Amino acid sequence: MQPPGQALADAEREIDRLRMELDRRAHAMRFQEALFAISEVASSSKPTAEVMAAMHRIVGTLMYAENFFIALRDPERRTLRFVYFADSEDADGLDPDLEIPESELLGSLTVQVIQRQQALRGPSEQLAASLGMQDEAQGPESNDWLGVPMTSDGITQGAVVVQSYRPEHTYSAEDEQLLSYVAEHIATALARRQSTIELERRVQQRTEALQAEVVERERAERLQTALYRITALASRHESDDDARFYADVHSIVGELIDARNFYIALWDETTDETSFPYSVDERTPTRPSRKAGQGLTEYVLHSGEPLLASESVMRELNALGATVAGQQSASCWLGVPMMVDDAPVGVIAVQSYRADVRFTHRDLELLSFVGTHIAAAIGRRRAGVALRQAYLDLEHRVSERTRELGLANETLRQQISAREGVERQLKHQALHDSLTGLPNRQYLLDRLVASMAQHVAQPERLFAVLFLDLDRFKVINDSEGHLVGDALLREAAKRIGECVRNPDVLARLGGDEFAVLLERIRSVEDAINVAERIMQVLDQPFFIEGRELHSSASVGVAVAQPHYASAEEILRDADAAMYRAKADGRKRYALFDEDLRHLAQQRLELEREMRRAMVHHEFEPYYQPIVSIANGAVLGYEALLRWNRPDGTVRAPGAFLGLAEETGMIEEIDWRMYASAIGDLVRLTPSHAYVSVNLSPRHLLAPDFATRFLTLVRDQRAHPSRVCVEVTEGALIDRKDLARAALETLHRAGVRIMLDDFGTGYSALSYLQHFPLHGLKIDRSFATSLESGAETRGGSRPIIRAIVAMAASLELEVVSEGIETEEQRKALWTLGIRQGQGYHFGRPAPLQHWIDLGAQPAAV
Repeated sequence: MQPPGQALADAEREIDRLRMELDRRAHAMRFQEALFAISEVASSSKPTAEVMAAMHRIVGTLMYAENFFIALRDPERRTLRFVYFADSEDADGLDPDLEIPESELLGSLTVQVIQRQQALRGPSEQLAASLGMQDEAQGPESNDWLGVPMTSDGITQGAVVVQSYRPEHTYSAEDEQLLSYVAEHIATALARRQSTIELERRVQQRTEALQAEVVERERAERLQTALYRITALASRHESDDDARFYADVHSIVGELIDARNFYIALWDETTDETSFPYSVDERTPTRPSRKAGQGLTEYVLHSGEPLLASESVMRELNALGATVAGQQSASCWLGVPMMVDDAPVGVIAVQSYRADVRFTHRDLELLSFVGTHIAAAIGRRRAGVALRQAYLDLEHRVSERTRELGLANETLRQQISAREGVERQLKHQALHDSLTGLPNRQYLLDRLVASMAQHVAQPERLFAVLFLDLDRFKVINDSEGHLVGDALLREAAKRIGECVRNPDVLARLGGDEFAVLLERIRSVEDAINVAERIMQVLDQPFFIEGRELHSSASVGVAVAQPHYASAEEILRDADAAMYRAKADGRKRYALFDEDLRHLAQQRLELEREMRRAMVHHEFEPYYQPIVSIANGAVLGYEALLRWNRPDGTVRAPGAFLGLAEETGMIEEIDWRMYASAIGDLVRLTPSHAYVSVNLSPRHLLAPDFATRFLTLVRDQRAHPSRVCVEVTEGALIDRKDLARAALETLHRAGVRIMLDDFGTGYSALSYLQHFPLHGLKIDRSFATSLESGAETRGGSRPIIRAIVAMAASLELEVVSEGIETEEQRKALWTLGIRQGQGYHFGRPAPLQHWIDLGAQPAAV
């Protein structure tokens, strides 16, 4: 049995152990509660300052933390930001948003904790001495100091520091361990809070973006609704209700922009008079009709472009003489043209007399949309009026016709007859040309198949195909217009039809191409006789709409042969023979024979050689200098395509260019030429010389040509001002809108643009106004005609003087091509030409020739 004293001592020890265990568990519970509190506070929506203060209070429940701060580090910028700072000895504190470079905190123990990534504990003065920082201490000295790194995912993000200025409050190793553990949770909580804040920021940004999108969509819906309403107005109002229509349009426009001063002007092209069917204005109650003037309305009408004019713009237009200021001058004016079938019919305009009401480019875009739809509505209304009148006339005629019908069965028979007529018409339209009424290609092929079958069964039954093409038709069509061209085609079809027999077939294949199937001929002479008759009748003048026009025909003849397997083959051979006739000088016929077959084989061989040449890079630019006529100084070079064949011969483009265009290889050849010529700029002399390349129409009609060309210039590291493109007048005829857009893009980038072969094609002066040209290159024929005895009556000298004067007034350069003699050079100099090129200055040669020659002036 244990003595009583021993039992009492054991009981006391057990009580002490239980008390210590209770204290330990209470401390652990406080610590766990503190960690939960830190996590809860960090995830709250309270402001950052309140969150930091709450963390300070929580740490104060675990240890002495009257002086407490948290520092965050930006590792990329190497700066510190004290997001929370509480110090009894430093009443001013630190701005939590202030970023302090680490280089300015060399005496900071906090920086040492972060850089060393380990805790520091002890009196601040002793710590500074142990770290070699005696002269660099910052802030008041503390009796005891404890700082621990704040780490998250193995990366030190900052430090948590407590310090004491009182001897009775010191920090132990247990406090250090406790604070380190708390710091990790603070770092995790802060990172989570930062993620939450970042997520909220992104959500806010997305919300704002969606709101902006909703606003833009609502605006688009309002605009679309307005356009629908305008379209509905045009179809709802009657032709005699124009005033109501325009008033309703004004009301709709007023919902979109400030349109208190609004008017609609309509232009009558025949009388050149502008009327104002609708006008609401603060200062001008009425707007009477007027002849063409120089107001802003007429300016927009004739330019065909919208105008947003401030007071300064209006003053500038007045100073240039483009407009004349009216009595009531607006502070801001906005007008857009109304176009029907690409022709101006009027202007819709709004204006402001107040300085606080200004129109923007967005208003310009909006009013342009509205103007387009109003113009379309006007066009539809006009068409509707005409259609209603046509319907009235039709109803009147139907009524008169109906009264003439006496019996119901007669009406039924007429309906049946009409239906049969429609069926015949549909069948006729499927196999006939709508312009001339002649059979089309499909009809001809069907008859050819039947003739070939008969020829196989009865070889003595010969037949032939004539393939016709009207000479100079494109020139007539482009210069006189499509209506005249169509009339010429109808008259040509009539004349050709008079030259063939009844069983034969005359078909229009498209454009200005016709074909004749001659059945049951005795020999090839019969086909030749028909071809000669056709050429004879087409050689006679055509009188179309008071104009005397001249054309002719080139005819290809192909006679039935046993080897033909399809109708397309004989038509193809007749086509090839026609091209032979054109190549021989036009206005003649050609018979497809073995020579042509051999030529076709040669073309196939040439095509194979060209494709091989593409692979082996045998196409390269030759350069011909463009010089000053005065002293021969080189100004630039024109890049001309040459084919350097493996046998050492050099082929000019005339030998292969046509085939390259037919096969589509010309596009790749051109782009290789452009790349080579622009890349050679760095080696050409003199250093300021430019290089000029030729553009074909197919390039200008490609929507992405200008962007692709400028990308090539940029990739070759060439300055756009040293690049020049040459276009012919014919290239500007088709799709002028696409051609002008491409050239304007090049012009804005600094590329020079020259109009090539000026004076030989269409020479429409409108090209000089509507296209951004840098200069003109007049055709070599002008220089040739200046030789002694070469000029005919009238001569080319007055024409050259006129071209030079016109170019000078338009600030365009003039370059003469084909200068081959000193006599031509002197004559051109006398006529005002200052730039030229030709054999007199240098023949086209490879790049190395001009590099070896240097920048020496050509002999003058």
